[in-house]
Amino acid sequence: MTDFLVLNIIITFFIVFAFGIMLSYLILALLSYMEIRKYIHAFGYVKSNLMLSSPIVPRVSILAPAYNEALNIVANVRSLLSLQYTDMELVIINDGSKDNSMDLLIEAYKLEKTSFYPYEYVSCKKIKGVYRSVHPSFSSLVVVDKENGGKSDALNAGINVSSGKLFACIDVDCILEPNSIIKMVIPFIRERSKKIIATGGVIRIANDCVFKGGRLQKVRLPNSWICRWQVLEYMRSFLLGRMGWARVNGLLLISGAFGLFNRKLAIEAGGYRHDTVGEDMELVVRMRRIMEEKRIPYAVKFIPDPLCWTEAPSSWKILGRQRNRWTRGTMDTLKFHRKMLFNPRYRFTGMVSFPYWLFFEWLAPIIEFLGIIITILLLVLGYVNVKFLILTIILVYSFAVMISMYALWTDQRTYMQYKDRGDQWRLILAAFLEPFIYHPFLVWSALKGNIDYFSGKKSWGTMTRRGIAKNG
Repeated sequence: MTDFLVLNIIITFFIVFAFGIMLSYLILALLSYMEIRKYIHAFGYVKSNLMLSSPIVPRVSILAPAYNEALNIVANVRSLLSLQYTDMELVIINDGSKDNSMDLLIEAYKLEKTSFYPYEYVSCKKIKGVYRSVHPSFSSLVVVDKENGGKSDALNAGINVSSGKLFACIDVDCILEPNSIIKMVIPFIRERSKKIIATGGVIRIANDCVFKGGRLQKVRLPNSWICRWQVLEYMRSFLLGRMGWARVNGLLLISGAFGLFNRKLAIEAGGYRHDTVGEDMELVVRMRRIMEEKRIPYAVKFIPDPLCWTEAPSSWKILGRQRNRWTRGTMDTLKFHRKMLFNPRYRFTGMVSFPYWLFFEWLAPIIEFLGIIITILLLVLGYVNVKFLILTIILVYSFAVMISMYALWTDQRTYMQYKDRGDQWRLILAAFLEPFIYHPFLVWSALKGNIDYFSGKKSWGTMTRRGIAKNG
């Protein structure tokens, strides 16, 4: 009798957990739809050129860490310099590259070392020199040459050198839409009742798209299935997940590939931490924590426009390393700020957002894996009703496909990035195949991330890229 009771409790737990995840997805999808409609109605038709001429636009410093980027560094900087924004400086941080990245920049942009040495607002490795161009066309370019310290250290150096009221953190190999900065700045200008501490934007997959002169010419669906699944995943994550959280001001993560931050508050928070591989999420949570403790009304906003294009991992090995790192970064943030968990002092962040990330982001892969193992064991022992199990699997599979279909529908109804009918059908097929191939791999990568975390692994892992600048 006791064994039967324990068995029922275990089965009930997994069923409740699964339905909890599905319910949360449905709620986020609804909130996302409401927020996207609100954004399009309020800002979708704002003329960015009119905003550019406004005297109230704040100065923005774009911080782009670079390590061994010689292959594309000159072209990528040229692309960033052509962004449409009135008061902007571009800060390239050469993080101790071992290739000739620095030499290429000096030659291409006529750089000369200045006597300027920045005040250390936040901790970073030694800055060897700050360079500016003698050519008037590149007057907004600043290049920092420093000792290697990793991405977070490089961003801290950029914060120290920068002069903008806001700073944008980007990956140097990303391609930004020409009007991306002004669209990210709009919430900082328009919001009056709350202090905007950060804004994030939609990241899109650039693999196999056509680029020319650092600009997107044609959107193409990636040729490889692994990248197509990432296209779907990014749609769900950004258009449904993060937009939904932004609706209720519960967003804890802004992608390290592209985000805009209040520089003064970031300095007050201590800048990026060096002891985590999830520095982007950790900084957002720390800034939110400060605002909650000070009881200052604030918000973290999210822009549904496709503003940034980045190269996704095109091999299972590199993808696994990336997701392993994301898992470890999440665990770091949850550990550093565990005081917030179910703490009413932190209101919605502590009572809803933080627990969600704990249970449905970090623990979900572990519980899913254990659920599969236990189900197989109980099936072998004859404790499982086969018909009920089959119906449950069909339900979960159908729900997963439905959410992907909804993300595709949302994309088509808003920004319609994939206009080719063939690409649309290939994405639909990818949605039906994803639960059998891609999702199990992500679960396994997250499990490895947990194992590596508790064994003390801190490294990023090598992220080899082909380079999107070579396309087209």
